[in-house]
Amino acid sequence: MNFKESETLELKKSTAELKNAVISISAILNKHARGDVYFGIKNDGTVVGQDISETTIRKISQAIGENIEPKIYPEITPIKIKGIDCIHVKFSGGDSPYYAFGRAFIRVGDEDRKLSAKELENKILEKNKPQPGWDNRPCPNAEIKDISVEKIKRFLNEAGLKYSGLQNDLEKLNLLHKDKPLNSTLLLFGKKPPRFFPNARLRCAVFGATNTAYIIDRQEYSGDLFYLIEKAEEYILKNIHIGMKLNGLYRVDVPEIDQQAYREAILNAFCHRDYNEYDSVNIAVFKDRVEIRNPGGLLGGLTIEQIKSEMVSKRRNEIIAEMLNRVHYIEKWGRGISLILEKEPGTVFKEVAGMFITVFKRKNYPGASPAQETGPA
Repeated sequence: MNFKESETLELKKSTAELKNAVISISAILNKHARGDVYFGIKNDGTVVGQDISETTIRKISQAIGENIEPKIYPEITPIKIKGIDCIHVKFSGGDSPYYAFGRAFIRVGDEDRKLSAKELENKILEKNKPQPGWDNRPCPNAEIKDISVEKIKRFLNEAGLKYSGLQNDLEKLNLLHKDKPLNSTLLLFGKKPPRFFPNARLRCAVFGATNTAYIIDRQEYSGDLFYLIEKAEEYILKNIHIGMKLNGLYRVDVPEIDQQAYREAILNAFCHRDYNEYDSVNIAVFKDRVEIRNPGGLLGGLTIEQIKSEMVSKRRNEIIAEMLNRVHYIEKWGRGISLILEKEPGTVFKEVAGMFITVFKRKNYPGASPAQETGPA
């Protein structure tokens, strides 16, 4: 293994240069948020070794802990390089600016330079900017190759747009940040979204009573957002009663819960759920009702009464909402709740333990109360 100093790698001959190493760590953090320091290697890459006593690791740890702010917790490991004892310090941190001995430094090439007052001011302003929502953050472990071309083409076709190349179209849709796909990009168009988000899933169950004591069926689905929406609709339609009416000479199927109403509730669940939570969107079919549950309550101080009486909504995932709007899944005017109540006036909305729950009364269960309290499925 050949070593050469860089913007993320610092080499020190021994712990006699520990103070300079601490400065290098802070400088690298302020530029790249992660890096490595080796003790026992000269700056020209020559491995000379480092004496390692019982107190050596503790001395390095204390120097970093006492002299870098905000605190970091590096991995400090004795290793052998070419059969010679050395020490490897691996560190990371996302709370820039970092200070070493009360001063702020930045890595430039293989050197540590003091930050000017203006540079430091800009870093502090950047740090204090409101953080983007989950769907607007770049996915750190993803690349453009993780996005499905076919899914993008299908989306563009439904949105009335032409395909002009994967990266080009992702940029036009504002689904990249510095060539990195956003979380929402992976969730909507990823080849394998569960690889990045284990909570990209839907849990469904049918119960044999009005509580969760007896399970008749249980299914779990994982995949991209459009697939999960489709499976949620299919599951409800499959497990509720279907009546019929005549429209002239033709028979028309009539589900006991209006399809537009429960579709809108499904869209709301996936669009407004809190993807920071590990839980999934859940559908529970009981004898007397159907519940659609999603992690994440109402935002911005909104109440159940306000969303029922006002055409207003506070979106948790603006990018996801925008993409669903482009293919006419949802509107921008926040009409989802009023549409549900128009189609199913007996619908009840609840917030329980951080979950938002939409409850539809099943019409073939006489006397059931749509407001009946239930435990989680």
